[in-house]
Order: sequence, then C-alpha cells, then structure tokens
Amino acid sequence: MSVTLTDQDKLTLRTAAYGAVSLLAAAGAAGSPHRIATEGSIALASATGPIGHVLAAKTRDIKLNGKTVAELADQVLPALTEAMSLLDEQDPAEAGNFRSTVIVAVEAATRTHRGEPSPAVAEMVRKITGALDAASVAPLSGVDRPELQKVIQEIVDSGFTGMTLRVHDERGEWVGSAGRRKLGQTATPPVNGHVRIGSNTKTFTATVVLQLVGEGRIGLDTPVDDYLPEFGLDRRITVRMLLQHTSGVFNFTGDYYPEHVPGIVWSGQEWVDNRFKTYRPEELVRLALSKPARFEPGTDWSYSNTNYVLARLLVEKVTGRSLGEEMRRLILGPLGLSGTVVPDTSPEIPEPHAHAYYRYGEAGRQETVDVTRQNPSWISTGGDMISTTQDLHTFISALMGGRLLPAELLAEMCTPEPKAGYGLGVFVQDTECGGTVITHNGGISGHGALMYSTPDGAKTLTAALNYVDDAELSLAEAFQKATRRLVNEVFCGGQAAD
Repeated sequence: MSVTLTDQDKLTLRTAAYGAVSLLAAAGAAGSPHRIATEGSIALASATGPIGHVLAAKTRDIKLNGKTVAELADQVLPALTEAMSLLDEQDPAEAGNFRSTVIVAVEAATRTHRGEPSPAVAEMVRKITGALDAASVAPLSGVDRPELQKVIQEIVDSGFTGMTLRVHDERGEWVGSAGRRKLGQTATPPVNGHVRIGSNTKTFTATVVLQLVGEGRIGLDTPVDDYLPEFGLDRRITVRMLLQHTSGVFNFTGDYYPEHVPGIVWSGQEWVDNRFKTYRPEELVRLALSKPARFEPGTDWSYSNTNYVLARLLVEKVTGRSLGEEMRRLILGPLGLSGTVVPDTSPEIPEPHAHAYYRYGEAGRQETVDVTRQNPSWISTGGDMISTTQDLHTFISALMGGRLLPAELLAEMCTPEPKAGYGLGVFVQDTECGGTVITHNGGISGHGALMYSTPDGAKTLTAALNYVDDAELSLAEAFQKATRRLVNEVFCGGQAAD
C-alpha cells in the first residue's frame, strides 16, 4: 500500500465522501434523505484499494447531523479538495479512485430522484465536482517548470498563506500552487480556486465602458454630468478621466492632501465587526463628493475608487441594466468565464477557494479572523469582483488580443498618462529587460490577484494569493517584491531578477 494516512487524514476522507452524499440529501435530491444516504453509502462502501478500506470504516466520528445546507457545504466542499490534495501528493491513482468513488456515490444519490434533479441539486453536484477537480497541482501542459514553483514557494515563505500561479507562454501552460488553503490545514490552495480579485475589477469595468463607447452609447470625452446629473459633478470631468483616474474626485476609501483624510471604515476591528454591512454605490459617491477635490479635473493623476463606482453608475444609467448584467452580456458570456462573479452585496464566494484572513489588535492582544465571507459593497466596483486564474488569463488574453474592443479603443486603453503609466483601466509598465506588460493587480482583505499580459495577449501571468491582512498592510512590501520577481521570471526569463 503506497498511501500513508494519519487518523486525521482518514477522517478528512470519510467526511468528504459521506459529506457529499449528506449534502445532496440536505439539498433535496430526493424525497427520502434516508434513501439517498443508503444509496450513496452503498456506492462508497464498494470502493476498492486502500481508499476502500478507509471508507469502509465506521463513520461514527463524522459529525454531519443537524447542519444546514450552507454549514454542510462549508465543511464538506473544502474537505473534498483537501482529500484530493493529500491523496494526489502520495498516489495519484488513489486520488483518481477516490474521485471516481465520490462521483459514483453522487450519481447513485441523485438517481433516486424521480425526473430531473432540481436546480439546487444540480448546482450542488457542480460544486462537489468542482471541489474534486480543483485540487490537482500537476502542471496542465506537462511541462516541468521548477523555477516557477521555486518562486511561488519563496513568495509563500515571505509571509503569505498560499499562492497559485498560472503562466501561458511559448512553452505552453503551467499551473502551480504552494502554501496552505486554510490556516491549520495542510492542503495547498486549489489551482483554479475562486479569489476576490480586488482592483482587477477596474479592468473589467473599463472594458464594459469602452464596449459601450464602441456601441455609440457613451462618449469617451463627454462630461459625466451629462449622464449622471443627480450628483452635480464638475462639468469638466469626462468619462475618460474616470477611467484614467484624472478626475480629481476624492477616494471614498481615504485620500491624502498630503495629510490623510479618512473615508469609509475598511480596516481594524470596526470593519471586522461590520463586514456584512451594505453600502450602496450612490452612498459611496456622495461621501466622496462631500470632500474637497484633489485637483482640477485633468491636471493630475490620483488613484480613486470613486471613479469606478461612478463608471458603474454610468453603465447602469445608460443601459438600464445592472453592471453585472452588462458584464455577462459583453464579457463573461462571450468568453465563457463561468468562474467570474459580480457579487454586488452577496458575501458568498463560490467553492473551491482559499481562505482570507484579517488580523487586528484588541485589548492588547492580536485577533485573527477568517474574512473570506464579507459583503464587498464597501468597495463596490473599486474592487468587488471574484474570479479564477483561468478566467483572468482568458480575459486579459482576449482583451489584448483584440477580441473585446476595436483596435482604436484598445489603443486608447493602452495609452498611459505620464505620471503613473495608467491607461484606461490598466497600467502600462516597462519590464527590466526592455519589454512592456499590460497589468492590473488587486488586493482585498486577505485575498489578492495578479494579472499581466504582453500587449498582444500571447504571454500571460495570472495568480491568486491568500494571506493574513491587517490595518498596517504589513505584507504590502512583500507583495510588491513578489510581483516584481514573478514578472522578471516570466517576462524576462529571470535575467533581471535580484
């Protein structure tokens, strides 16, 4: 037997396997939960090999009774991913055996339903399958890239909880993962798990605005006040200035004049205690407009989340639909980005995902809280979206490859202003080896995402990070060093790395 499992590992396997059946019962796969459990358990007990011995053991130590569907999902879906990870590390054949066994059990459970499974059950089956498939850490192209694995391990060792990297280049596609999916566990982050992408949201939003410019529904150099007169904006502020951060509008998350002027609360214990609070975009804009402007419109550059909340409201006013609906019409649907979500006020993040944490001081001691679930309306279109490294690759490659915007608008997007090198929703950066990359990164309360591409979309780097955040943003310097190291490795062949 090539698999060595601790008692905790065995409990993880049993919780994952029998939990999947329990989830379907709780979700209403058939009229009789007992019958579902019986059918699924028979299938699990028929497993062969070392995994069969584990699953045939008594399950009295598994505590799944009395839980809601959401509580079961929170316990079982991560266990499925962790089970696949620990088996894949020791014996890929046994990982395949485990996956097949669970799928057979799921099919047996749903087979007891008369007619087609309900939408809720179908969605649960999709989540179970996704959790099983997310754990593979083998390079998808079969290409061994030890230098990339080494870099992400070094990044994790610098203080991050976990990281997943996806690279597309002339050698094919490579995906790797390092660190931990969750504090206190050993499973690595899922290679195509969901992550809150922070300010990468701005690139998606800018693309939608420019697509509407291409449709003739928005004028790039038209005053925003023409579309949103209810805010009384300075008539000199144009749509272009929103997308390029040259409007001078105060940043509702706080700004500098050069002294700090606070905005909404988004850090510390107060934010932790109120992280499910709902903000509406109009509320964020009015708060920002109650503060003095940074500068005269078009005369300087300053990064402001308010610009992109105004862009959201502009899209919704012009189209009569939500930004999420327009995003699905113009980007997510055409590109098949099934892992990308515009959450609005929902605190949920689809499985599988790595966990995000926040640390704060209370009564002289440090408290660390899992903040994976939070209401992202506090940042709104400044950085609320959820995606995967695969979807980010597909998006930025298609965008730079000319599949989403006409050539003249793509050129506008990638023409940077001189101070910060910011185009319309993207940074245009020179590499240390003389090339150019188009990028936008983002971080939000313990989750981070990287997105880089060559100007033609042929080579991309996308990554997801999970970490312990805090009010001091103590990992910010490590984050900058990490991104520089990765860019040098992928786009310069490591030749310019320190």
